[in-house]
Amino acid sequence: MDLSAYDTLDLPSARALQETLRKNISLLPLQQEIRTIAGADISLNRFSEVIYAGLVLLRYDTLQPVAYSLVKGITRFPYVPGFLAFREVPALMRALEQMPVKPDVIMVDGHGIAHPRRLGIAAHLGALAQIPTLGCAKKKLFGKYTEPENSKGAYEPLKDKEETIGYVLRTKNRVKEVFISPGSHMSLDDSLRIAQHCTGSYRLPEPTRRAHEYVNLLRTGQIPEGYHELPEGKALF
Repeated sequence: MDLSAYDTLDLPSARALQETLRKNISLLPLQQEIRTIAGADISLNRFSEVIYAGLVLLRYDTLQPVAYSLVKGITRFPYVPGFLAFREVPALMRALEQMPVKPDVIMVDGHGIAHPRRLGIAAHLGALAQIPTLGCAKKKLFGKYTEPENSKGAYEPLKDKEETIGYVLRTKNRVKEVFISPGSHMSLDDSLRIAQHCTGSYRLPEPTRRAHEYVNLLRTGQIPEGYHELPEGKALF
């Protein structure tokens, strides 16, 4: 489907497309070694049509940024919880398409299968791009959980009735939890393991933290659109 057509979809059509894309989701364990991971983030005002999106590519072992891909676009799909991917995914796909070498895994600021129809933005992106994805969200969209212990690394399952759809992870002592779930092409255990590996000194794991910063630099006019490689060990901040 031409992603520019997302702007013309009504909600019943969008829901039907989610059900179709859901069939492309795989929760089988990762098979390949992870050498690179990208963080994906978007920035837009709820009532604005202008969207800023980007991916920051990091080495998986050191979590050091090595490149970034940024785009600015227009979205006209309405702001409706549970359907935000229709506003955000087309711009993220453009950012991904302009990367000459695709990441082994993408961590998206948002939900994977922890979604009423199991198709949050990370799952939506993974189904389209056929790249392993996971979601790391700052707020719960769906499911129930027990509060994890107040220490770094503590986690509890996020559940829909008896089904585990993700994890609630404490990334710092006495800091609000984040919500981890697989998007596609990885298992629940993979998503938790990757999120734990990417946790540093901040609440957000390094991939999405970096992506958030770079997208904001684009939004404020401090860096341009496009794909740019970084000198070894020379992040912008």
